[in-house]
Amino acid sequence: MRRPLRVTLTLIVTALCVAYLVWKVDLSQTIDILAHAHLDWFALSLGIMVVTIWPMAWRWQQLLAARGIVERLSWLVRAYFTGYTAGQILPTSVGGDAMRIFEASRRHPGQAGAVAGSVLLERALGGAATLALAAVGFALAIGHYDVGAYLWVEAVFVVGTVLLGIVFFSVRARRVLARFVPLLRRLRAERPLRAAYEGIHAYRDHPGLLVWVWTQTVVVQGLRVLAIWAAGKAVGVELGPRPYYVMGPLLFLVLLVPFTINGLAVRETFFVSFLGGLGVDPDQAFATGFLFFLVTIGLALPGAGILAWESVRGPRGPLLPGVPSEISGPDGTPRPTTQTRS
Repeated sequence: MRRPLRVTLTLIVTALCVAYLVWKVDLSQTIDILAHAHLDWFALSLGIMVVTIWPMAWRWQQLLAARGIVERLSWLVRAYFTGYTAGQILPTSVGGDAMRIFEASRRHPGQAGAVAGSVLLERALGGAATLALAAVGFALAIGHYDVGAYLWVEAVFVVGTVLLGIVFFSVRARRVLARFVPLLRRLRAERPLRAAYEGIHAYRDHPGLLVWVWTQTVVVQGLRVLAIWAAGKAVGVELGPRPYYVMGPLLFLVLLVPFTINGLAVRETFFVSFLGGLGVDPDQAFATGFLFFLVTIGLALPGAGILAWESVRGPRGPLLPGVPSEISGPDGTPRPTTQTRS
């Protein structure tokens, strides 16, 4: 998509969401609600989001290992934190994914396609797991909450996920895609798209790993839904976790689409619309969305600190794992050795 068109669409979506919020929300009332928020519930929400980064990094580690890329869990956790930092200034989670691909590719020269494939597949499996969680949420909501209006949102993502699965893993689809190679070459997009495609398609030979990663993601997303519930409790929303298992997965899916930078206005509009349909006051619903936004800011702070520290400290030692560096042997001749970034 051309940049002017993308910017125009972003501005239109943002303007529509802001107009909806101005119509629905009393800002002074919302500020009062936030001023009296329960910090213990907010801390619980932030704590859940922070703790779940470790299993997410472990999931990424397994996908990389399947492609022969060995990386320390501690560094992958660090990459997640810096990715959250990038996500504050780039469109939603896409910005964080781009940051992780960039940093991991620098550590593993010649493996950019495999790295990109692991991150994109991780995101796709996350979407599929979130859809499954949303289906469970809808089943739980039957007879308790009117959420039928949101079924179409899930349906769109279900269709999109199935189509992507066919595109990336079907051998027959691979032959069809080959017809577009000349066009992509003229657009100068063939090389990056081929690298990403090959990176994902290679996992076709690891069905057991895909199922295992998907199962892990369902558990992690289930825990992260409780972080949204805790944010609601912090501002006095007296709903149990059940409706959040309908709302939370849909919110995660909506935020996958780069409508605006960091999902601003889109996230809050979704909270007001969904929770408002369950009888929650619009000001409380908006406060819940804003508090959850502050949780994402809290996730970004460690990454900002890491990047600031590394910029001051500068590189130290060998930077790239798996890259031979020459050191002298006993006879004074160069001897290759493999070292890992500290």
